[in-house]
Parts: sequence; C-alpha cells; structure tokens
Amino acid sequence: MLQRVLAVGLVAGLVAGLAVAVLQHFTTTPLILAAEVYEVEAEQQAGGLLVPANIILAHGGHGAGAAASGGEAGFDAGRTLLTGLTTIVTAVGFALVILAAMIAAGGRIDERRALGFAFAAFLAAGLAPALGLAPELPGSAAAPLLARQVWWIATAALTAGGLWLFVHHGAFWARAIALAMIAAPHVVGAPHPAAYESRVPAELAAQFAATSLAVQAVLWLLTGLLVGLLWQHLARRAGEA
Repeated sequence: MLQRVLAVGLVAGLVAGLAVAVLQHFTTTPLILAAEVYEVEAEQQAGGLLVPANIILAHGGHGAGAAASGGEAGFDAGRTLLTGLTTIVTAVGFALVILAAMIAAGGRIDERRALGFAFAAFLAAGLAPALGLAPELPGSAAAPLLARQVWWIATAALTAGGLWLFVHHGAFWARAIALAMIAAPHVVGAPHPAAYESRVPAELAAQFAATSLAVQAVLWLLTGLLVGLLWQHLARRAGEA
C-alpha cells in the first residue's frame, strides 16, 4: 500500500506539475515579471537612483534575475526552471494529500472520486482563502505575513472540515454547523493593510488574481484525475478490483 501511494503520488505530481509549469510560463509568469518592473521602477524613483540596464528583480530568488530595459522583463532560464521544480513539488504534495484523504475516508479510489476530492481541496485551500486574501503581485500592499498565514491556515482548515461535515452528515444541525465553519473566517475577516497601496495597475493585479486561481484549479483537478487513473492502473496490474 505504501509503495503504491508513493508511486502514484510521485508520478501524478510529476506529470501534472510539468503540464501546469508550462501553463504558468504563458499565463502567470509574464504578469509577475511585468509587476516586478513596476516595483523596481518605483523603488528606484523613491531612492532617487538611476535604473540600470540589467537588474535582479526583488522576487527573483537566489541567482534568478530578469533583465529590465525600457520597461521590458527578460527571460530567465534559471528562474523558469526553479518555478517549474516548485510546481512539480507542489503537485506531488497535492497528490499525496488527495490520496491520504481518500484512504482515510475509505471506499474506492478511482478518477471520479479523486476529482471530487481534488475539487474540494481547491475550494478549501484555494478559492475560500482567496475570497479574503487574493493572490498578490509583487509591489502590492499587504498585512503582516504572520497574520495572513494564520488566517489562511484557519480558513483552509475550517473550510475543509465544513465540507467534510456537510457531505458526510445529512442532519440539519450538522449542515448548519458546517456552513457556520465555512463562513466563520470571512465573518471575522482577513487581515489587510491600513492603506491599500500598489505599485502595479489594478487591471494587472485583477488579471493575476483570476489567472492564479484558474491555474491552481487546473493543478488540483489534473493531479486528482491522474491519481485516480494511476491508482486504478496499478490496482488492475495487482489483480485487485
């Protein structure tokens, strides 16, 4: 069992991560690079410094830079590779989370149920937190990191618990509690900065938030589909139902 879980998690995560890494390269990455150009220009103007022809952008990571000349962001192979590896590792984690949840819930593991668990995971870890803390571009104003992390974790946990309770218990009181759990973080409210200030255009920020959620949904659903298909494939090879 453990060997199958690891094999399915690794293969599903690798394939889904590679596919979504390509998708990110043409969707969210150009938006991030464009935002970083605005961020660097604002920092240089505030400091009264000249903008060099080639700069290492603030969110580029170790050795990851982007060329900015005349407001254009350049291609960085190292940064693209790092982003792809991060996406693959994330997808492997998603696959293992889906498998762990399905094994704990019991029942058959196939592509249909795996897609359902993946969709629920996206609702809990993606859409619900984004209702209070939308994906942000570099240069956006934000509340303190710890406060945002605590709210995000609480929202994801309460949403996941509320969804499980709503699906597995048909009693009115149980579903009322489930809805209250899902709504509670939004009633309390997410932490936000005292003043909303951003160095990037609002249109760019809105496009990034929507695109990020769409890409995350694709990652969850594709990973779930592959988990179900691979699990059934290995089960048939082992002679199981």
